[in-house]
Amino acid sequence: MQALNIGGLKIQVPIIQGGMGVGISLNGLASAVANEGGVGVISSAGLGLLYRNLSKDYIEASILGLREEIKKAREKTAGIIGINIMVALTNFEDMVRTSIEEKVDMIISGAGLPLDLPKYLTKDSVTRLVPIVSSGRAAKIICEKWKSLYNYLPDAIVVEGPKAGGHLGFKADQITDEHFKLEELIPDVVKEVAVFEKEYNQEIPVIAAGGIYNGEDIYNIMQLGAKGVQMGTQFVTTDECDASLEFKNTYINASEEDVEIIVSPVGMPGRAINNEFLDAVKRGEKKPINCPVKCIKTCNVETTPYCIIAALMNAYKGNFKAGYAFAGSNAFRATKIRPVKELMNELVSELKVKMGI
Repeated sequence: MQALNIGGLKIQVPIIQGGMGVGISLNGLASAVANEGGVGVISSAGLGLLYRNLSKDYIEASILGLREEIKKAREKTAGIIGINIMVALTNFEDMVRTSIEEKVDMIISGAGLPLDLPKYLTKDSVTRLVPIVSSGRAAKIICEKWKSLYNYLPDAIVVEGPKAGGHLGFKADQITDEHFKLEELIPDVVKEVAVFEKEYNQEIPVIAAGGIYNGEDIYNIMQLGAKGVQMGTQFVTTDECDASLEFKNTYINASEEDVEIIVSPVGMPGRAINNEFLDAVKRGEKKPINCPVKCIKTCNVETTPYCIIAALMNAYKGNFKAGYAFAGSNAFRATKIRPVKELMNELVSELKVKMGI
């Protein structure tokens, strides 16, 4: 099985574990995936709340928390570790600078176009930059902007389709539109990226994300030009996932009908598992608002029905009376909690069977 090459990094298993916040993918999950030959990813979202013991200031606590997460991950693995940093975060710049200072292997960035990401690199930087896009047009814009402004091309590009969990880069009516499904997006992005690969003699692998669940899914999407995949949902129901047991069981107990599209306070559609909290939001029962951190650029505390970072933090801890779980479209397929090693071995075995090796 050919290794995935991202900026000179040889990734033996072409699987990037999705960055899931708040608190779902931290050093525990990321290091376990990295130890199995994939890319383990720590989510930077909400670290200022998770590490309030280090500082009462949210911004400072976020920086200290990220450094701590990277340190803990490195103590557990010599594998490849990435940081997921949403463009929509108000402390986006702090998280990027800290990741580069700590010399993490890669930054994966979406929830908006990271048009200025390369400007944070320094002369001694080793961190690879991987933007997340939802169209060939977005991939082209990023490649053009990065090359013209910073003489830098993405080390890889993640293409996230409408079956992903969490916030989606699509309009509500596009989520179920066949023209926007991942199988349509991948060839489009591969075609756009190939122009830059040829012109500048640089490989830019395209990574598929959103709704990929097993080895057969990985094989099928790679036949369309993807060099690897990003997966989140399957890793939630693992022993090493950093979320509470209650969070993991939410996936296991969910039916297909429970997985639904919601309107997030940040102004984007999202996919989550329905519960009483979300039902109350739909009924217009405004939840108490207290915004001590202003974590998302697009969130308006005056109009939002609830604080999303508080809701996600509550879910991470297992308090679903005051929160809910983001989830991919296949979350309902989970039946048990198992080690990351078992899951990775299963995915690789399924992929090899399809490859005929």
